[in-house]
Amino acid sequence: MSTALRPALPLSPTHALRWLLLLGLGVPLMLPFARSAELPLLLGALFGLWALLRRPDPRQWPAALRDLCVVLAAIALAALISALDAVDPAKSWTSAIALLRFLLYGIGLYALLECAGPGAGRALSRGIALLLALWVLDALIQALSGHSLGGPLDADRLSGIFGADDLKLGPTLAVLAPLLLWPLLPPQRADRGRWLLLAVAYVGVLSVNLLAGARAGWIMFGWVSLWLAWRLSRNLQLRFAPLLLGAALLGLALGLLAYAGSERFQARVDRTAALFSGEADHALAGRTWIFATAWRMGLAHPLNGVGVRGFRDAYAQHAAPGDPWVDPHSGQGAAHAHQWLLELWSETGALGLLLWLGAMAYLYRRLQQLSPQQLRACEPALVALSAMLFPLNTHLAFYSTFWSIVLAWLLVWLALHREEAG
Repeated sequence: MSTALRPALPLSPTHALRWLLLLGLGVPLMLPFARSAELPLLLGALFGLWALLRRPDPRQWPAALRDLCVVLAAIALAALISALDAVDPAKSWTSAIALLRFLLYGIGLYALLECAGPGAGRALSRGIALLLALWVLDALIQALSGHSLGGPLDADRLSGIFGADDLKLGPTLAVLAPLLLWPLLPPQRADRGRWLLLAVAYVGVLSVNLLAGARAGWIMFGWVSLWLAWRLSRNLQLRFAPLLLGAALLGLALGLLAYAGSERFQARVDRTAALFSGEADHALAGRTWIFATAWRMGLAHPLNGVGVRGFRDAYAQHAAPGDPWVDPHSGQGAAHAHQWLLELWSETGALGLLLWLGAMAYLYRRLQQLSPQQLRACEPALVALSAMLFPLNTHLAFYSTFWSIVLAWLLVWLALHREEAG
């Protein structure tokens, strides 16, 4: 591990570890509770500012921290460029400038990791795995009893810790699932205890993901399952196809049980099945109108888009006649493009899209230079990010407060574990 940032924070290893766990776990812990996750982000950013003032020369930063800052800066720069002539300048500038807090948060957690010493990253991994396990247990209790820590089951799908007025459990759990499942991977075939833990955790996440009813979450967890089968086949010299087939059959069996026992789940499946009978717009809940409008919006503003978070205000101007998403009273339309490539194209234009793709290419090239040990440490976050960015899916808004926090936190998690494994 690099020692470049060790002098940046005059903290003892014990105090640094406590702050690292508090701020590193505080973000996912507070995600279900409105904007509460901003508090650990703010505290982490203050540590980052402190470390930056004491050690301002980027050439003395660890490589992983520099790479993290490059990626986060590209995401923020795309938003800043889009704000130059945005349809809603105040919203776009506010959203763009707010992204800079992720840079300071990442620097702050890095400085704390350096002060905390060896083993801090592993403690962080165990903490997030435990937190996700509690989310799964709470959601399963809600499925059986109708109640969870997030409140009663009064929505059209399982809501868990997030509550019935914020149905983000499915996609969020699907994206973060690798941080729970990968630490449980058995080191050898004969390790029955780890196999059992992995099986229980996988069935739990799969069950909650299905009952949460978010079809985007189903696709993302299917992608995670594909990677999990590949990892097991590589680690334990098992056959990939039977593992994948077993996961598919398990998902099918649980899906059939849920279909028979839940009218809500049945309605979600029936709507999805309409896609194969030529009713794409019905299957996608009317999103084909949004996709088409987002494409036209980008064509009309090809350089830097309409500005981040300006999609709603620009929608009516680019909508086709009869578009059901246009509100005749407010003149506004759908809140976002529901697909991340279309979101970037419409809100940040070609410049923003190129910045994002360039950041991904840069990160990929840098990861290619890591040792096998570092890559194994980074793999849970990499799988999570690949599920989040899987293009053949619908998505939450990446420049919204919630989803941008999840994305930035995963990038910070990736950098921290890369550094500790080095």
